[in-house]
Amino acid sequence: MSEFVDDRHESVHDTAPGEVRLDAGGIGKSLIGYLIGLGLAVGLTAASFYVAGTDLIWHPGVAVALIVLAIAQMGVHLVFFLHITTGPESTNNVLALAFGVLIVFLIIAGSLWIMANMNHNMMPMQQIMQMQR
Repeated sequence: MSEFVDDRHESVHDTAPGEVRLDAGGIGKSLIGYLIGLGLAVGLTAASFYVAGTDLIWHPGVAVALIVLAIAQMGVHLVFFLHITTGPESTNNVLALAFGVLIVFLIIAGSLWIMANMNHNMMPMQQIMQMQR
């Protein structure tokens, strides 16, 4: 005998805040999720500009505040727009994101390494001027 699993009766509470389930609430519920994400993203962007433009935070702490707001905004984008959740169905998305981060890291690190090596091996300007005399 085969077992029949009816997954239509899954709980609506099994989803993450940014996960879209059209069968659970229709297009209206997913639109509300996108609008919440948009509101949070705009609010975090406005907060970043406000922190950078005022004396609200002690001047050496502004960079730390901007980093915290940037990390929060990355979290909002990952959850509400890219739908990266802890569920098993988003494993491919997480792997693709990790691969993209690896490629970006390799490009930035390689560029910095090449520029540092070129800077180290370049002839100083004073020696070039002396050779031209």
